[in-house]
Amino acid sequence: MESFWLAVTTLGRDEVFIVVLALYTWLVRPQGGRDLGVAFALSYLVNSGLKYGLDLPRPFMSQPEITSEAAKATAGGPGLPSGHAQMAATLWGGIAVQVGRRGMWIAAFVLIGLIAVSRLALQVHYPSDVIVGLLLGGIFALAARHGYFPQHDWTRLALPLVLLAVATLLPSSAPRELGAGLGMLAGFWYARPSFVPPHDWTGRLVVALLGLVMVFAVYFGLSALPEEVRNLGLVRRCATRCWCWSPCRVCLLCCAAGCRRPARS
Repeated sequence: MESFWLAVTTLGRDEVFIVVLALYTWLVRPQGGRDLGVAFALSYLVNSGLKYGLDLPRPFMSQPEITSEAAKATAGGPGLPSGHAQMAATLWGGIAVQVGRRGMWIAAFVLIGLIAVSRLALQVHYPSDVIVGLLLGGIFALAARHGYFPQHDWTRLALPLVLLAVATLLPSSAPRELGAGLGMLAGFWYARPSFVPPHDWTGRLVVALLGLVMVFAVYFGLSALPEEVRNLGLVRRCATRCWCWSPCRVCLLCCAAGCRRPARS
């Protein structure tokens, strides 16, 4: 069963969250995706702050034999709260709250539940870690719909600049996740998704495929930066999040429009 739970817990990886957030924004709700991104980044920062502030152990730290090496590889940093559980609850719960459809609620509960259980099955978290993560994720999921994240005044540019400045001034001893979270929040806050998603399947497919290729080109391409820059985490995350909503996505939408334009007679 461990292989199954390892596959399930993979759904809580950063790359999966990037794909889901990007597709949701491009193809479903542009403004909702931006608000969900801000809530997600805030949730990530709170999770990282609590993890390293409380510095509580994981189960295998006192009993190494109960957890496999493959499972340990999925566990980074201290235990409480569970990052997989919290971020899954924030992302899928936030989408369910915004969409408001029964089918989406069912899918969200199933995904969140499976990811949460996987952390217990793999012996990388205590039940309290997962429960706290789920509760915090639920709060930020609600914030994705009911939170106020202004972007039409001076804060749209000023706040991201402040966040990036703070991230660059963090001491080298600070957890990498803090810089990454600040960069993520800066990118999402600056975003201004003013486009209309394509309505036909051809357009959606074009936007999804080209967009994801470009997003991962940015995400993984920036890994070629010097190690001291990559360790900040903020450059790659901020650039990737900004790309998801940058003016370049207009090119994707134009391609989609061209695909559904009738041929000349």
